[in-house]
This record gives sequence, C-alpha cells and structure tokens, in this order.
Amino acid sequence: MVTVNKNYLKLQGSYLFSTVAKKVAAYQEANPETRIIRLGIGDVTQPLAPAIITSLHNAVDEMAHAETFRGYAPDLGYDFLRNAIAKNDYQDRGCRITADEIFVSDGAKSDSGNIQEIFGLDNKVAVCDPVYPVYVDTNVMAGRTGEYNHTRENFDDVIYMPCTEENGFLPELPEETPDLIYLCFPNNPSGAAITKDRLQEWVDYANKTGAVIIYDAAYEAYIREENVPHSIYECEGATECAIELRSFSKNAGFTGVRLGFTVVPKELERDGVKLHTLWARRHGTKFNGAPYIVQRAGEAVYSPEGKAQLTEQINYYMRNAKVIYEGLKNAGYSVSGGVNAPYIWLKTPDQMTSWEFFDYLLDKAHVVGTPGSGFGAHGEGFFRLTAFGTYENTVEAIERITKM
Repeated sequence: MVTVNKNYLKLQGSYLFSTVAKKVAAYQEANPETRIIRLGIGDVTQPLAPAIITSLHNAVDEMAHAETFRGYAPDLGYDFLRNAIAKNDYQDRGCRITADEIFVSDGAKSDSGNIQEIFGLDNKVAVCDPVYPVYVDTNVMAGRTGEYNHTRENFDDVIYMPCTEENGFLPELPEETPDLIYLCFPNNPSGAAITKDRLQEWVDYANKTGAVIIYDAAYEAYIREENVPHSIYECEGATECAIELRSFSKNAGFTGVRLGFTVVPKELERDGVKLHTLWARRHGTKFNGAPYIVQRAGEAVYSPEGKAQLTEQINYYMRNAKVIYEGLKNAGYSVSGGVNAPYIWLKTPDQMTSWEFFDYLLDKAHVVGTPGSGFGAHGEGFFRLTAFGTYENTVEAIERITKM
C-alpha cells in the first residue's frame, strides 16, 4: 500500500504568499475597477540591466553555433562565474573563499530548503521568529520537528529565537543549544541588520558548541552602514562553522531568471565529515546546473558596467524604502528596517492583528502588504512592506495609506 510523507500534514495551510495571492485575487474579482498597488511579495519591478541583457543575447547567439553550443552545465557551476563570485563577493572583502567552495544554483530559496538534506534528522534547529517560512517548512517536511502547537503558534522541537521591538529585532543566543542555526541578515521580513561584532558573537558561539550556521545573505547588496558585514566570512572562524546562501534575485533582478549560489568552505567539518563533500554529492545528484546563458548573465553582474548599472537600480529601490519609511513615520506609524534592507517593518495600528490590517489596508487603501504573523508568532502585530515596486506606485501607495 502506498503511503505519503505525513510530515507534510503538519504544515499549516498553504504557503504564506500563496494565501496572500488568493486573497488579493478574490478582492480584485469582487472589485474589478479597483487599481491595487502591490507592496507585498519581494518581487522586483525594474528591468534587467543593459550589461546583463547584452550578455544574455551574446550567450543565446553562442547557442546557435556548433562550435560555441553548450549542453549540460558543470554540476557546481561554470568556472567563469565561480571565479567572478569568489573574487568580487569574497576575496575583495578579505574573505578566504575560493571558487571551488562555491556551488551555483537556481536561487537561494531552493538552496535554503535543500541544504537541510545533508544533516541528520536528529539535529535540533534554531530559527528567528519572525522568520522566512522556507527555513521552518522544509525542516517540517523532512521530519526534523514535532507537531504544530496551536497555542504557541509554532512547531514543537524547534528552538525559536524571538526578534522583538525590545531587542531591536535581533535574535539572542538561545538557552537551549541548537545544532543548526538559521540566520538572515539583512533580515527578511524585519529589515534589521546585524553589526560585525554581534555576528562575531554568533560565530564564536557556533564554534564553541559545534553548531552550524546557515547564513542567508540574499540582501547584502542593500547594506548602507559600514559596520554591517556583507558576508559572515568577514568574521574570524566563520569558515569553520558557517554555510552562506546568496541570490542574484534582489541584487540583479533575477527573480524570473533564477540564479544563486551556496558557499560551503572546505574547512567546515562535522561528525568527521566535510560538509563540502556532502553538498557536492547532493548537488551533483539532484541538480543539473543553472543554464549557460543565465550563468553568463550572472558573470555580467560583476563587470564594471554591470556594477555601475546595478548600483543605480539598488539605489532606486532604496529610494522607495526611504519614501515608505519616512512617509509612515511622519504619519505616526512605528516603523523599522528600510536602511540596510528593502523591507519596512511596521507595527499595526489600533491593536489590529496583522491579517486584520492586511484586509483593512486592501479595502481602504487598495494596497497589498504581508501580514507579520505569516512569518511566525512574534510577527503578530506587525506588517511588512517591500520597496520593490515602481517609484510612482510606491509614492501613491504611501499617500493612500497616510490618508486612511
């Protein structure tokens, strides 16, 4: 008799952003003349930079000729891209990361879900609360958690690290010792950033306890303050305890193109095994490589033209973040984020729940955001807006909200 993976039955409802999309679609169907402005999902709106488009076109042309045609990509990524990543993202920042420690993929979301496969099911997981849902849900699917606790609104056998207004939305070292620690900075959803000194404390803690940090640095391109590290490998000892996830989605607009990478240092060893070897085996078995044309597009991100054009694009989104932050703050909202990240985290007014505020905002201002409770129990009473809309829509959305 066929059975199913019953761990999936522990999951609560549909994926957060699927729920948001369904609610918005229902509202739009009932109000077809209403123009809705979407500042919910973290999808970019600006077109790919010219340098990237040129590289894509050149790569497509190569595929039309036998002498330059490419079939399967190397499992771990083409050398031209891995070398560019190693130099620009790490070595130029003083990090001891080499090209053969970089694994090219189709995005950080996939990697953040898949990386848990190389660890045993008896490992204890620690996550921030609120948190990007994929970290928790994929561990639930694997069977690394207990049942969902409806009273606490989280899963048994997971160590939750509250990120609250009182602690500046930064996690504190947990009392119970975890095996796997998921950290994301600059943070999704709160937009909080961590200083190098504070991150060093986590690295020291992981090395002391033998834990492994899975560090999501998908938003590092938005960092503006000098004391905020772009990579965990800027911290001493991090190559012995941390895996870093990166994405081209937010720094280069690849949400629809799909490209990312994971760094697993060769020094990182647990249970007598190099994690680099395990991830290489998993990657080679279950992934056929990102397309050649996409990897060539990724290479263009590191060209002088690409860097200049993407700096303008990131500045565009951060101008949106400033509009949202200052507009809401001036209107009396309690807001944070938006300085080193494209996310603004606001406290819901009048003690509304986050889903009540979602409905209120959609109905009164026709603006979509993301309820904080969808990111975890400690997200209740908060709401996320993204800076990835167009500037014109962002300005209009804040005008609508402040007039409610």
